[in-house]
Amino acid sequence: MSSGINKTLSSIPIKIVDLGMKKGASSYRWRRRALQIVILILLVLIPVSGLFRIDPENGALVVLGWQIWFADFFLVTGLWIMIATSLVALYSIAGTVFCGWACPQNSLAEWANYMTHKLLGKRAEVSLTGEAPKVAAAKNKALNWTMLGLSFLVAAMFFALLPLLYFYPPDVVWSFLSFKDDTRLAGSLYWIYFVWVLIILLDIAVLRHFWCRFACVYKVWQHSFKTKETLHVLYDSSRADECEKCNYCVTTCFIELDPRKTEMYDSCINCGDCIDACNTLHAKKGGVGLLKFELGQRTNGKIRRLRDNSMLLLSRFRWIIPFAILGMAMFAWGVWSYQPYHISVGFSEAKHSQSERDYRIEISSKRYRPTELDVAVEGLPQDDFTLSGRKVNMESVGRTSIFLSVSPKLQRGLYPLAVVVHSSDGWTGRFKFQHFVE
Repeated sequence: MSSGINKTLSSIPIKIVDLGMKKGASSYRWRRRALQIVILILLVLIPVSGLFRIDPENGALVVLGWQIWFADFFLVTGLWIMIATSLVALYSIAGTVFCGWACPQNSLAEWANYMTHKLLGKRAEVSLTGEAPKVAAAKNKALNWTMLGLSFLVAAMFFALLPLLYFYPPDVVWSFLSFKDDTRLAGSLYWIYFVWVLIILLDIAVLRHFWCRFACVYKVWQHSFKTKETLHVLYDSSRADECEKCNYCVTTCFIELDPRKTEMYDSCINCGDCIDACNTLHAKKGGVGLLKFELGQRTNGKIRRLRDNSMLLLSRFRWIIPFAILGMAMFAWGVWSYQPYHISVGFSEAKHSQSERDYRIEISSKRYRPTELDVAVEGLPQDDFTLSGRKVNMESVGRTSIFLSVSPKLQRGLYPLAVVVHSSDGWTGRFKFQHFVE
């Protein structure tokens, strides 16, 4: 009889109102909210400021206004190796903390939960088990449902603009929003935007944390680098009698886990909400909760000292460090050897070309700003060749061509030539080739 009553009582959600946190106890909620807001702001500022975006028209990356081609092997490969090794190190230490503290999808899902609770009631949960939301009778009104739907739609329309900012400059996105004609806009862009709105709307209205728990491939990749020493939620089982009739931490967890029974490869995202909930509950009695973040073995006995845990984690970095050094070296060399312009020379295919004495000089600019280029030819006297132009003005990134015609009066032989280009910003490049006269 008593066991049945205890089981019933333990299933009743507990709500604590206006309780202060004991000084010294951890409080993660507002720190996590601040970081989530910063991440969302950065997602907007990164493409708008020109720090990074993708140029679909030219098929290149854009970093700080400089075009990065995939041909810039050392720069691109070195950067990706550095990012990959940094993420592996993060996952080995902090586990899935990215999901709980920085993932934009999770941030939107938590905001959707907040709006649902505010307009439909605290028990109006989008359950991961498929149970229907329990809408409060006082809030089950058409106005509340309409406001919730409109808030979701506006959020979906706003965040669907983010992918566009990573593929188009801000002025082009503004032309898209204001329905202005712009040759840089793809004809199918409105359909693409509509699809993004539908995907985000479906995510925040229906999927939410279902994606985190069951479908996120990125989180599965993170699990590949978790160990027994990785950051996790630790439950003090020696004080289990203090929470025998309490499930406040369970009702707080939006992933619907029991924080007292976390496993190495569970769906916990290290958000810390359960820890704050337990601390808040015990703060009433001047104590500290039974949950905390811990690095080390998941044991019920004495936890290894931080120094020992750190050594265990560092042992995993033995194979990461060489790759990190390789990535930094490749990236540094890529930055040092980066060429803002590209020169190529080939036989001309223009209609006026009648022989192999005519060449096409193609010059590409990787900079999104105007520049003036001076073109010269070395290896022949001035009277033995003709250039269609000795100065080239380029307004932005792109390609332009000039033509080189070699005099037919040259004597038989092999002539080593070089096309030399000087830019107004101090860059000098040359392309060497050989001209053969039979």
